[in-house]
Parts: sequence; C-alpha cells; structure tokens
Amino acid sequence: MIQPRRTLSAAERFDWLRLIRTENVGPVTFHRLLERFGSAGAALEALPDLAKRGGRTKPLRIAPKADIERELVANDRIGARLLCCCEPDYPEPLAALDDAPPAVSVLGHPHLLQRRAVALVGARNASMNGKKFAERLARELGEAGLLVVSGLARGIDTAAHAGALGSGTAAVVAGGADVVYPPENERLYRDIVQQGVVIAESAVGTTPQARHFPRRNRLISGLSLGVLVVEAALRSGSLITARMALEQGREVMAVPGSPLDPRCQGTNNLLRQGAALVEGVDDVLRALDNLPPPVLRERQGDLFAQSRPAPPSESDLESARAIILENLGHTPVAIDELVRGCQLSAPVVLTVVLELELAGRVQRQPGNQVNLI
Repeated sequence: MIQPRRTLSAAERFDWLRLIRTENVGPVTFHRLLERFGSAGAALEALPDLAKRGGRTKPLRIAPKADIERELVANDRIGARLLCCCEPDYPEPLAALDDAPPAVSVLGHPHLLQRRAVALVGARNASMNGKKFAERLARELGEAGLLVVSGLARGIDTAAHAGALGSGTAAVVAGGADVVYPPENERLYRDIVQQGVVIAESAVGTTPQARHFPRRNRLISGLSLGVLVVEAALRSGSLITARMALEQGREVMAVPGSPLDPRCQGTNNLLRQGAALVEGVDDVLRALDNLPPPVLRERQGDLFAQSRPAPPSESDLESARAIILENLGHTPVAIDELVRGCQLSAPVVLTVVLELELAGRVQRQPGNQVNLI
C-alpha cells in the first residue's frame, strides 16, 4: 500500500531511518515491511523473529539507535534535509518507484526537485565536442524550464551540471551528500549546493563504492521524465541508467555519434533499439511534450493487504518454505511466477520471501525478481 502523503513526526522519521539502515533491509523490503506491519516501529520489533523463521542462525544486526542519532546530527551539521518517501516535499516521480529510497538527504534547494526534470548522462572520458554539446544542451534545457539531473561524474555529467547551473541542476551522488566524488569536482559541487540541489540515498559521510553507482543511477532516471545519453560505450554506467529508465517507464533519448568512435557505440545502439534521436534541444522538448509525470500508484506486488487482518498461519508458512526454496535458484525469478508455479497464495509467498531475505538467503533484483544467494 502506498503510504499517504504526510509529514512524519521526529520519532517516525527516526524509526524509518533505523529500519532502512538495518542489515538485509533494502528499499523493496522496507516497503513490504511497512505494508505488512503498518509502521517502521512495529516492523523493527518483528525483524528478529522474521529472520529466524527464514533460517538465520545468528542475530540480525538492527541499526543501533546511537548510529541513527549520529547520522541525524551529521545531516543537521552540513545543512542537509532528510526527506522520507511519504512526505509532501519528496519528489513524486521518485516516490512512484517500487524501489523508491525510503529516505534521502537533500542539500541545497529541495524545491527544485518539484520541477519537471530530464537526466543528461554520458561518458566519463568524453570527447571535447561531446562535452561542449552536453553543456550547451543542458543550458538550453534549463532555460526551457527543465531541471537537469546528472551524477556529478567526470565528462558528460560535469558538462551537464555546468551548463544548467544558472537555472538549477540536481546532482545525484553515490556516497553521502557531503562526499565529493570525483575530488576534482569540489568547486562544481559547492556551486551546485549554492544554486542547485544535491541528493543522496546513502548516509552522510559514506564513501562511494562500486556497488553504490547502479543504485545511484536508478535515482537519476527515477527523478526524471526521460534520460538523454551523450556518448557512451557499449558497456557503460550510462547504459545502465538508460535500461533503468526503460524499466521505470521513462523516455530514453540518445545523441548519434561517429561509428568510428567507441564512445558512441552505446548511444548508436540505443538509437537502433528505438531511442529518440536528439540533435538539439527541440528534439528533447518534443520527446517530453505532453508526457505525463510518473504518478503514485499501488505498488506492484502489494498483496499483503489480502491477508489482513489475519496473516498467513504458521502451518501454511511451514509447508510453503520448503516448496519456495525448492523452486528458487541462482537465476532470478519473478515473484508472480513463484506464486503461480508454487500454487501458493500471494501473501504466503511474499511473507516467506521476506523471511528469507532478512535471513540473508535470497536477494531482490529489478523487476520484482528474487534469487538465492
């Protein structure tokens, strides 16, 4: 169930942050726990038993209260605002995602996140012409009233932020909102804090690791109506962002490039697959024209409500655990397929998967899929 749009109390915000910082609790699991138990506080109390029933032998590490207190103090110290996904100022396109970050730190001017946005991403080792084109395009998109979103990386991202700085730009970072990466973008980062907005899913002080960047990319596309790629090799993070945009129902656009330049093979392939071709700002505006913004809807897989007020019985769950484990493998399978293939009710399957994930035995994948670890 989608949480009603409301401002959380300080105690509720504390519990939300503590739940999402707990071991084995990712965004999708967080939302399932809220659907199942009604509040983050009730979910926290239920976690140890859920993990034990999923087969966990050692205690689940629930985020210590002292850690959360330090994180909140650190947020205040740098002037960041913590937004939870049910709150009115949280960007609605992001809240509409099945794996919406339960909480984000926002530094700078959060009101900019209410504007229609377009993501502009591309190669880190971009050509001079590619960077000049991206900067000009970002400036013109900003002048047209759009918020330009990118990832503060070298190359195209840097050019996009620089071009849109005067009208407002959003930098989505992989680490904490206070951590500048790459270091050479320190001055640009400071300018964005002054004139734009920085948004981070990770806790303040977090140094970005390789595993953080795909998570960061889903936020870049999730904030936006569409993603425009300027120069990208066949294997690049920009193409991951484009794929996530497709999964999220966003528009995908690409700038064509020379077939002799490896940095353009990815963008040319996107065009071959049906991405909108962009040669100037008018092409972007046309692609986004009359495109409805992503709206809050009933989350896919929100089936716990079928079990209210009575949750699945322990006898039902006991027999289901063996059946579900037998049907799971290391290749991801959709939850809906598990329901059909195991001939079990959706609330039973969702409860068992939740237990297994908290026990550290399965992991979630995009597209409402799970696999054994």
